[in-house]
Order: sequence, then C-alpha cells, then structure tokens
Amino acid sequence: MLDQGSYQALEFERDGRVLTIRINLPEKANAVTHRLHLEMARVFDEAADDPDSDVIVLTGTGPVFCAGGDMNWLADELKDGLAPFVVEARTMKRIVSSLLDCPKPVIAKINGDAMGFGATIALLCDVVFAAEGARFADPHVKVGLVAGDGGALIWPALIGYGKARHYLLTGEAVEASEAERLGLIAFAVPGAELDAAVAAYTTRMARGAQTAIRYTKMAANIGLRDKLTSILEASIAFEGLSRHTDDYREGVTAFVEKRRPNFTGR
Repeated sequence: MLDQGSYQALEFERDGRVLTIRINLPEKANAVTHRLHLEMARVFDEAADDPDSDVIVLTGTGPVFCAGGDMNWLADELKDGLAPFVVEARTMKRIVSSLLDCPKPVIAKINGDAMGFGATIALLCDVVFAAEGARFADPHVKVGLVAGDGGALIWPALIGYGKARHYLLTGEAVEASEAERLGLIAFAVPGAELDAAVAAYTTRMARGAQTAIRYTKMAANIGLRDKLTSILEASIAFEGLSRHTDDYREGVTAFVEKRRPNFTGR
C-alpha cells in the first residue's frame, strides 16, 4: 500500500482506478535529488502491489517534467569526495527494473522538458503523451558523464541505433512533435489538451481486461528486461568510471558557474 507519509519528493493522486505519481519538486524544476532517486527506486514496486489501482500515470508538478540531475547535489559530492559507486548503481538499476517489471500500464504525461534521468524514466513508460514544445534529451555527455541510467538501453530500442547514437553522443534535444514522428514517444498533443487526452486514455485503459493488459505488457518488455544484465549494468559501470575524470569535474563546475565547459579529455 502506498503511504504518502513515507514520500517527500513524490505525490500521489487517485481518480477511480487510476493512480497518478507526480514528481513534486517544482522549486528545483523536478531535478533529481538524492531523495528523489531513493523514492523512485521503490515507488513502482509499491504501485504494482497497490490494490486500489490498475493504471499508473507518471507526471511532474509545474512547467517541467524533470530537469535531470540536481547539479548542486553532484557538485556537493565532488566537494565531499566521491563515495564508491555501489549504492547509487544499485539504486539506478532498481529504478529501471522496477518500472519495466511493474505489471500495470504506466502512462507518462510529459508536461514539459524531460532531461537526462527524466527522459529515461519517461521513455521507459509504456505509453508517452507529451505537450507540444516539450523536449527530450539525454545530455549526460555535456557534463562529462556516460549515459548510464538507462538512456543507452531505451533510446536505441525505440528509434534505432542510427538516430539514438546521435542524440546520446551529442546530448541534443528533440521536441515532442519530432519525437512522435521518430517513434520515440506515442503522442504529442497541444499543451492545453494534455490533461484531457491522458484522462480519456487512462479511463479507457482502466476499463479494459486487466489480466490481459498486464500479461501483454510483461511479454512486450521481455526483450528490454533481458538487456538489463548487459547494457544497463555495463552503462552504469561506465558512468561510475566517468565520475572520476577531470572532464566530469569540469562539466559539473561549469554548469554551476553558468559557463561553457573546457573539456580536456582527461
């Protein structure tokens, strides 16, 4: 059973058999804090066991879905000294695996930009609705990091290696309408129509044959789940290694100081 009292970065709402999970850190543009990371690692398991819902909606509070990693958190880590990348690696794997393993359909309602971790989580959802103008990007490389939280898994699976490698290696953003054309997301709709479009879709989904829907989702995700022990684990390990480079320190520092990074390849 989901207990709102045990969550601070996530907020829950119910409408019949539809459960909405809302990233609720608008003062940080819903950036990924340490607290949010830990809560995301357990929320999908708990939502899967929730007896009062059949369909899950994932969205964000405010004009941004998720701005990606909280750079102040990352900068503080660098000041304090990087801890072994063991707990964080396990957390990252639990987030992705619990979302893919959740038998209930998870519908992403992308109200604004989805960056880095935000893009990964959105794209791992079963059906993605996005407001026109919202952008998706995995800009890990722009701060000297490997795209280790699942981007290397889901982008190629959705749009093929040719386009995916371009977006992952450059960190370039793609707008919702183009993302729909590429097959990265299912639906781009005018922002004013987003709530109604998702409500109509989830109402229809909640009226469906739940056992059939859940087993179909599980079957469709077999290929992605099989890759968890190869692509995801390797990319998490590579991200852990990249945290110890001069380029990563420079990337984070430049972001916080609001300047262009000067990467040296070290």
